[in-house]
Amino acid sequence: MEQRATTHHVNKLSFILLILSLAFPSSSFELRPSVADSTFLHRNDTAISDFRVLNRRALFQCPDLNPYLQINVTTQGDLSDEQFITVNVSGVLVPSDGDWVAMVSPSFSNVTTCLRSEAYYLQTGDTSILPLLCHYPVKAKYVTSDPSYLSCESQKCQKYGNNGDCEVRTCAGSLSFHVVNIRTNIDFVFFAGGFSTPCILTKTDVPLKFSNPNSPLHGHLSSIDSTATSMRLTWVSGDKEPQQVQYGDGKSQTSEVTTFSAADMCSEFRLGSVVVPSPAKDFGWHDPGYIHTAVMSGLQPSSTFNYKYGSDAVGWSAEIQFRTPPAGGSDELKFLVFGDMGKAPLDSSAEHYIQPGSISVIKGMTEEVENGNVDSIFHIGDISYATGFLVEWDYFLNLITPLASKVSYMTAIGNHERDYSDSGSWYTGPDSGGECGVPYETYFPMPTPAKDKPWYSIEQGSVHFTVISTEHDWTEKSEQYEWMKTEMASVDRSKTPWLVFTGHRPMYSSLGADDQFLETVEPLLLNNKVDLVLFGHVHNYERTCSIYKSECLAMPEKDKNGIDTYDNTNYTAPVQAIVGMAGFSLDKFPDDAPSWSLVRISEFGYVRAHATKDELKLEFVNSDTKNVDDSFIITKK
Repeated sequence: MEQRATTHHVNKLSFILLILSLAFPSSSFELRPSVADSTFLHRNDTAISDFRVLNRRALFQCPDLNPYLQINVTTQGDLSDEQFITVNVSGVLVPSDGDWVAMVSPSFSNVTTCLRSEAYYLQTGDTSILPLLCHYPVKAKYVTSDPSYLSCESQKCQKYGNNGDCEVRTCAGSLSFHVVNIRTNIDFVFFAGGFSTPCILTKTDVPLKFSNPNSPLHGHLSSIDSTATSMRLTWVSGDKEPQQVQYGDGKSQTSEVTTFSAADMCSEFRLGSVVVPSPAKDFGWHDPGYIHTAVMSGLQPSSTFNYKYGSDAVGWSAEIQFRTPPAGGSDELKFLVFGDMGKAPLDSSAEHYIQPGSISVIKGMTEEVENGNVDSIFHIGDISYATGFLVEWDYFLNLITPLASKVSYMTAIGNHERDYSDSGSWYTGPDSGGECGVPYETYFPMPTPAKDKPWYSIEQGSVHFTVISTEHDWTEKSEQYEWMKTEMASVDRSKTPWLVFTGHRPMYSSLGADDQFLETVEPLLLNNKVDLVLFGHVHNYERTCSIYKSECLAMPEKDKNGIDTYDNTNYTAPVQAIVGMAGFSLDKFPDDAPSWSLVRISEFGYVRAHATKDELKLEFVNSDTKNVDDSFIITKK
């Protein structure tokens, strides 16, 4: 979670002060202390680790004149769509714990010089004198990941004396990198000096290329309406020509093709009359290829179908089996819900932004999907955490494919997808790194009313979901507020007795929330008898009583199995829960939590839900232990 209790106005004031401090630099163009100390604005955006501010490090020339030094890659031919490759460094005279290898793409990225104006890089939160890379490394590893490197267990004699004795011995190390098809060629660069004082030693002689940069990849499903008779499939390819999805008994649909460019990214951070590029517009940019979407129609609810996507020209995906969700108004729904998942590397590399719990959470949910226990998934904000480093979307999409290719994967927008100064977002911090919702809405088209209006409703089984954007204007008389008011008032509770309201930023958290959001929107929940409210943004799990205006209007009672049960037969107020524990480093709770906070768990996991006409049961599944650490039931009789 970022800036937990800070309102829209405080965010905007902080950013204005930052701009003003930039507007009057000294003659030597050294940043003022107020600017140098401004990293608090970015501490959870682009400045958590040394690697995340790598592009702002001064690049020193290595004094190493070693003629034996080499870096090469062990691979059979060109790269496949996903594989682990071995990168070997050899000819090292003196191994150091500061030696590291970076994966850089595109391979023609400049690794020696960049713009010399540090103001262009202020948005990283770092204020070093000169940047390292014009294009940010995809990932990196210290060579000490090979435990034999420092001890020089792998030796080679490079020079023999006249008497046959070895006069020069060198050392070597090997690293494993997980690579997915990002459509552009890749170089591996060997550095010394660590992430803080790096210098280039050598790089691969020939860039690596993918065998098929046009491959159709990362297919993921979403619902387009409440009938469950049509499903949208979205996938990524390097080819701009339309492709097809073939499904069912000989049916097919041709894709619509779109993309986005660096020009579409936001960059409204200004230094005088100069617009300072955001990470998404500058060193974090990576070409996304082309995004294909096609709607599979003529389906049946709660049914299983097969599909594949691609074309004869670029190849086809494997055949995949998927399940449609139950239609709105039917009795039963099984869904998973969580927020703030992101991704983590499968090869222990350093990356720009890592969400350490995401691997175990994905693994646990994949087992649920494979066992047939899931009809749909709701990911409520902070999706990939690419935050302006666009290549990380490819790694995220690759990670969720086992889930999202098989059941409906519905999303809500979060601060790390949308927020950026003067971009129209309600909160004006730099959290999206300049993406301002463009990649998110392209990769995850939801049944929203229009572009950059990412709110919608969907019915599945006995549940009506109202999905909002906490990052757009929700104040009274705003377009979204009027939509919420009208949309929830129109729900037919005889058809879908459960009304679930969800978005990203919470109304209640032991760690603080936006009081204005609570005061404005909470009355709508009570007026429309919302049963359950689910939010993310705070990185833990927390459950309330039946709450309104920070007071418990009703408390749950234990059923015969000892499970907290809320009786909504005589409705009092919604139950609210934070479910932002799916990947990002966990937030610890304060020692003195408010009385309305009934359950607090700071562990990685996801929520498993089962709804019938009479009962809505939710379970928090700890993804490390697979145990159910909390469960509760809402009933109507």
